[in-house]
Amino acid sequence: MDKNQVTGLVLISGLLLIYFYFFAPKPTEEQPVENPVEMTTPDQDPITQQEPEVQAQTLQLEADQELQRDSSQTGTEGPFAEILNGEEREVSIENDVAIFTFSTRGGSITSVELKEFETATKEPLILLDKKSSAISEIVETQSGPLDINQIFYTPEISSSNVSGKDSLEIQFVAKDDLNRYVVKSYVIPGNTYTITQSISLDGLKNQLRNDRIAFTWVNNLKKFEKDLKTSQMKTTINYYTALEDFDDLSESSSDPEEATLNESVNWITFKQKFFTTGIIGGKPLQGAVVMTDPNNLDTVTVKAGLIKTNIQLEGNTTINRYYYGPNNYQVLKKVAPGFSKNIYLGWTPVNLVNKFLIIPTFNFLDRFIANYGIIIILLVIFIKILLFPLTYKSYISMAKTKVLKPELDAIKEKHGGDMQKAQAEQMTLYRQVGVNPISGCIPLLLQMPILFSMFYFFPNSIELRQEAFLWADDLSTYDSILSLPFSIPAYGDHVSLFTILMTLSTILYTWSNSQVTTVQGPMKSMQYMMPVVFMFVLNSFPAALSFYYFVSNLVTFGQQALIRKFVDEDKIKRILDENRKKNVSKKKSKFQMKLEEAMKAKEETSSTKKKRR
Repeated sequence: MDKNQVTGLVLISGLLLIYFYFFAPKPTEEQPVENPVEMTTPDQDPITQQEPEVQAQTLQLEADQELQRDSSQTGTEGPFAEILNGEEREVSIENDVAIFTFSTRGGSITSVELKEFETATKEPLILLDKKSSAISEIVETQSGPLDINQIFYTPEISSSNVSGKDSLEIQFVAKDDLNRYVVKSYVIPGNTYTITQSISLDGLKNQLRNDRIAFTWVNNLKKFEKDLKTSQMKTTINYYTALEDFDDLSESSSDPEEATLNESVNWITFKQKFFTTGIIGGKPLQGAVVMTDPNNLDTVTVKAGLIKTNIQLEGNTTINRYYYGPNNYQVLKKVAPGFSKNIYLGWTPVNLVNKFLIIPTFNFLDRFIANYGIIIILLVIFIKILLFPLTYKSYISMAKTKVLKPELDAIKEKHGGDMQKAQAEQMTLYRQVGVNPISGCIPLLLQMPILFSMFYFFPNSIELRQEAFLWADDLSTYDSILSLPFSIPAYGDHVSLFTILMTLSTILYTWSNSQVTTVQGPMKSMQYMMPVVFMFVLNSFPAALSFYYFVSNLVTFGQQALIRKFVDEDKIKRILDENRKKNVSKKKSKFQMKLEEAMKAKEETSSTKKKRR
């Protein structure tokens, strides 16, 4: 590795550090009814409660006031009093992956338990419940606003077969003596996190003043992971416009965020680190407003979120879908166009590497191997085999530079401190022996998308969540072997052993490279500083990422040791000498001529400045 290569690596590493320092993350619940058709009466009668049971700060207060104001017809009197009063009961429907609990008041989902997942404290993972989530669906009638999520329904459960797949259906009907009625129905397939909701307002068609439902969803996103700070920095509201543009609110902001969406949107989601809840409109959603509040004083809620939008009716009906599930790329990409963007896999080149190389390879290995530590090791080996031609080319370039080291040192000594003349003569030497000084950097640059892809793949891989390996009890977060009684700036209050091992292996790899480089002086010392800097950066990153780079360094070290055994430096020197004879009368390339002209112009400019002094 010569000076140009080291300079390139330092610049790339600097950009990497700046990016991850400023933009990357620093790294008692209600139970549903077990019997899927059993009705129960809640401990508290929600009829007497005028506000949704939501515990948040700014968003909760604003949203509660909004819902209370819009639901002004709720009570024992009024034109819809008959269906606005009743006894609330709950009904739970269970499929292969989740338990969905509905309430007869509102005919909507009040709780979702994901059966395949647990919280960091090993409790059932209740994605949302009545204490954390509330929905309002307001329609404008001739008698004023009516929240159809506050009226009382009668449920009926049935089964069906849609497209060859068994599904459960639940229908909620609310009807008064004047034959005014509202029907809500849900289709719940057997092995999916997506539910289809249909709302029919045919029974109110003579009462409706417009063709829309004013939809409001308050969701205090619950804490499921052990690290609240990292969870907050991975939580936001995402949305996808009808023009297929993806956008979101800031994840890392410590202040409340708000956006009024001028374009119609296809879907809006509350996205957390590993789980997402959201609405997918049957028709584009209009006039949406989204808000988040970090809620920094609450250790139970990650962030409070609010979605307000208009659901368009067509023939007094609307069909929408809801997603309640994990951030699994293979699952999300089947939900709706663009829905997989809820998992951020990096900027375009990195995104492509993750989507078409890393994720397919990881999933293939996952089909046959249960231990994720072993999967990571095999992933490293696969990537290293794939990149071996580039690694070999880079090493040969360094070996050529090492062979030329005596002549390069002689040129430096000849010109003393005149770097411009020394560089010009070095370029002449490179041209004579047929060596491209930047050829060693190109293989390294080509590997950068894969290097960056891991920074996005491992922190977002739900497959690693709560998966143990060696001393790490959860590969999706840092592996703390020691908790410090204080916090070190840019490092944290814990010690990650995999990060320490990665740092030591990087230093070993750097030392190995220095055996075949011509770098001297401060630049040589700089190589050893970068691993230490990255030790600080990666200390709070997932253990899987640090373990990957630790194994990668060991494999790379082994590769280079193997290459070194088969590289004959004497043979390389003979080839360079033969090139020198062949290139004696060879004309300079246009690039070399322009480069020498630029260096000459720079030298003349420097000489002029010296004379003026």
